[in-house]
Amino acid sequence: MKRRELIKKLQKNNWYLYRNGGNHDIWTNGKDKETIPRHPDINERLAKIIIKRNNLK
Repeated sequence: MKRRELIKKLQKNNWYLYRNGGNHDIWTNGKDKETIPRHPDINERLAKIIIKRNNLK
């Protein structure tokens, strides 16, 4: 999955960028935090785990 696609899913579900790290960004919805790798392509398995863990649509 492209990183952009995952970011759009996060933003549609009211997630916002909390801070930048070295190779990862930290996103939050005010309650939970999620680490998103800063690579153009994110492994499909990892993307599915992030989507499922945070109930993204």
